Order: sequence, then structure tokens, then C-alpha cells
Amino acid sequence: MTLLPKPFRLLVQTLMLLGAAVFFALHFTHLAADFPNFSPWMDWSKYTDEGWYGDAAIRHYQLGHWYVPGDFNPAAALPVWPLLEAILFRFTGVSLVAVRALTVSVFGGILIASFLLLRRWASLRGSTLAPYAAILLLAVSPFCFVFTRMGILEPLLVLLTLLALLAASHVTHLRPPTGHWKQDLIQSIRPNLLPLLALAVLLPAIILTKTTGLFLVPAIAFLVFAALDYHVLPFLRVSIPTVALAILIWLAYFVGVVRPHYLLDYRYLFSANAYTQITLATATTVLSDTFKDGNWMGKILFPTAVACIAVSAIFFTRLRRHPLIPALLLWALGYAAFLAYHDNLQPRYYLVVAVPLTLLIPVVIEELILTRIRANTPRYLTLAAAAALILTITIPQAHETLHYVRHPEYTLLDAFHQVHDIIVADHNQNPDHNPLVLSISGSDLSLATGLPSICDDFGTLELEDRVKKYRPGWYLTWNKIEDDKMDALDPTFQPERVATIPAMDDPDRNLLILYRLNPTDVTPPTPGKHKPTPRNLRTKVGQQPSTRQLEH
Repeated sequence: MTLLPKPFRLLVQTLMLLGAAVFFALHFTHLAADFPNFSPWMDWSKYTDEGWYGDAAIRHYQLGHWYVPGDFNPAAALPVWPLLEAILFRFTGVSLVAVRALTVSVFGGILIASFLLLRRWASLRGSTLAPYAAILLLAVSPFCFVFTRMGILEPLLVLLTLLALLAASHVTHLRPPTGHWKQDLIQSIRPNLLPLLALAVLLPAIILTKTTGLFLVPAIAFLVFAALDYHVLPFLRVSIPTVALAILIWLAYFVGVVRPHYLLDYRYLFSANAYTQITLATATTVLSDTFKDGNWMGKILFPTAVACIAVSAIFFTRLRRHPLIPALLLWALGYAAFLAYHDNLQPRYYLVVAVPLTLLIPVVIEELILTRIRANTPRYLTLAAAAALILTITIPQAHETLHYVRHPEYTLLDAFHQVHDIIVADHNQNPDHNPLVLSISGSDLSLATGLPSICDDFGTLELEDRVKKYRPGWYLTWNKIEDDKMDALDPTFQPERVATIPAMDDPDRNLLILYRLNPTDVTPPTPGKHKPTPRNLRTKVGQQPSTRQLEH
């Protein structure tokens, strides 16, 4: 059965593809621009995460080593994204624009993988409109636009999950069991060797990209189960060796790299994030907030997705023929369960939920269209209602995305460059003063300007001990020096306020304040023993790239 005559169907598909391609291309514009001020998403990542989770790659090329003992080193537990950045920097040098171009390219992979996944599991025989509508909805989404242009972990996590679902969808159940377990095992694995090997590699890659990927594994497992016609024994025959190999790959990294060298940093990443878990006393409020914050994905898109979930629940027995729907539900609900459990409702986390919910909408709508047609509802009336719904979501989202494209902002980036110029000018006059910057936004500063930095918030050493160990020359903070930071600095340094620079829209973080750290325990330097100037600072004032040059 086809929804539309072939010529008209091809026209609609072509228009959707062109629309998606145009909006995807717009993601590459103004890559140096800040996360937009006064947007609906007040997310901490806009001044920390791009640097934090690529820090290993940044330091590798700027300092000659990726690991800074006692500081925040998340790459010990999450090595996949910084490894990709390190490969990229081999060709581009450390560059904010290069990192964001890489993330946008990952989003391109998300669009392609989504299209292939929906086309493979389409409810109709032959071409359908659902894959085309899905990538159009993703491409025009302002929520996806702002978060897939940042060098954060979530876009790569989404792409790897989609690739795992694609691999799962290629598992096939060919022969009936013989009753001999060894022969049945061989017959199950041999025709599925490539997709199973892909899954064995993708599963640890997902976990080593972001450990919360564990909450996405049930969706992948379900699609394998569905591909094997919901038979338990064939599922166990292919899943047990696949999971065993995936665990061995993860163990090889943990035992060979983490345990002998970085176990403290590995454990610290989890302890640093353990403070936000849900409790019985807060459960109702947290669950309510988790649901309401879904509106970050789109004020029309999210209610539509919720309605599609309700429809899917009603028609679940019918939709057994379309296993992608429950797989997408398991993906979205599984990660939403993590959000509620973690109780740290940052908008960027919802990107991992937004993608499966967006894909769910055209798939469920198409199922409903087929249901109504079979029930003798006029075909074109049904199609018109579906088209009106898709356009109702698409047009406002496209308009908002175009607003961000037309109005790029550079307040934070310009502030970083002012900080850079002050520190470089001082260093040229006082080469003995350490250019190292202490700041929660230090890693973002390093990515944007090349200045070396350590974090004032996270680290395996207490801040006072880190300050004494690395003796930073500068402290960059938001709005004020907090009491605990002052207590850590006080025994060693006297902060001297040098500059106050407007930077962002957050009322608690709208002013960057730069302090020069003057030692109070000064020891005269030994003649001829000056610390060499870091490579990234061996330039004169004015030689660093301007904000606009960073885009080229």
C-alpha cells in the first residue's frame, strides 16, 4: 500500500530532503559564536563542557602531555571524544571552530543514521515519508541547532546509539534450531558476524563516550530481540557472546590503561557526579520537573511526542510488527529515567531524549495514517491532517533556528580574548609571572585562546593543594570569589582585581572577573633558572587571531 501517487511522493520526499540539507548546512555558519544569550536553555555547559571533555586533546598539543595530576581529567573514564579531537587537532591545531565543525559533522551522521534506520524499519513496503519527515524535523530543530554546535559528549552518544540500532536491525534469524546447542550457536552467529562484531565494538564505545549510555542498552537489546522474531533462545545465542566480547574490550581498556595509571581520576568522575541522586522525599517533584522540562525540545514537538507515546501504548500489540517504535520508546524512557535518577536537569542531557522522540513522531503518524486508511477514512483527509501536524511543528522551529543563524553573539568569546590579551601583555613585561589560569571556565579559555589552565572546582587534589602545586598566576571567576576559593588562595596568593568583563546572560555568571595572583610567599628566583615560556604564548600582542578570524 502506498500513501501517495509515486510522482507526488517523490516531489514531497525531495522537498523534505532539500529542506533538511539547507538547515543542516546552516549549522556550519558562525561556528565561533557563543551559545545564544537569553535562549530558553540556561545550560552550564556553555562555559565549561567544551573544554572539560576535550581537555586531554587540548593539553596534548598545547602542553605536550594530556594528563595534569590532581586536576580534573575526565578523559580517564571518557576517552572517545578527546581521542577524536586529538586526531582532528593533528591537522587543524587546537581550535574552537574545528571542534564545533566536528560536532556538526557528527550531527550530519545522526541525520544519515536516522534516515537509514527509519527506512529499514518502515511500516510500509517500499519508500515512505517517515524517514524524510524525521530528518527534516531534526534539521530545523533550534534545540538540536544550539546543542549540536557545541563540543560536548551528547551528540556523539546519540550517533553511536543510532549506529548500534542500525547494526541490531541487520541481525537475522535464518534457520530453525536443530536441538544441538553448538550447531545452533554457529548457525546463529555465522550469518550475523558483521552486525554482531559492530555491536561488540559500539557498546563499549558508547560507555566510553559517556557512561550514561548504559541506559540506552535495553533499546539496542530489544531491537536484536525483535530482529530474531522475539525468540528467546536465538537471542541468547547471539547476545551472550556479543556482550562478552564488548565487556572484554572495555576490560582491556580498564585493566590496561585505567587501573595502573588513572584509577583515582576514573573513580573521581563518578564521585563528583554522585551528589544529585533522587531521594524518596524529592521523587514526586523530580519526576514532575523531568517531564515538564521536556518542553525544552520544543513546545509543540514535545506534547506531540507524548501523544505519540500514548498512541503507541494503546496500539502496542499491533506495533509488534514495527519494532522500531518500542525500541525508540525504550531509548527515550530509559534515558529519561537516568535524568530523573541523577536529578541534574540540564538541557543538554535532553538532546539524548529529543532525537528518539523526534523520530517517533513521523513513524507513529504514518502508522496511524495506515490504520485510518484501512478503516476507510478518506485517504487525502488523513494525509492532510498529518501534513498539517508536521508543518505545525516544522515552521515555528525553522523560524527560531533562522533567528539564531541571523543573530550570532560573541560576548563570551570576546571576553576570553580580552583576558588573553591582558595576560600576554603582562607576561611580556613580567616573564617570571606564571601565565597559568585557575578557573572553572579555564578549559574553555584554553580551547579558545591557547592559555594554559587548571580547574578551580573539580580535581582529585584539594584546591589549596592544587594551588600550591601548580602556582597559577591568574584567577578567572564569575561575578565574585566564593569563600571556599578565597580560603584556598589566601595562604599562597593575594588576588589583585585586573578586569571585569560582561560575558553572558546568566544572572549568576554574567561578569568575568580576572585577578592577578600575587604570591605572598615569594621566594627570589634562582638566576638563570627561569621557567621557559609555553609554546602557545611565544607571540607578541596582536598576533593572536581575532574573533572573526576564528571562523575561517
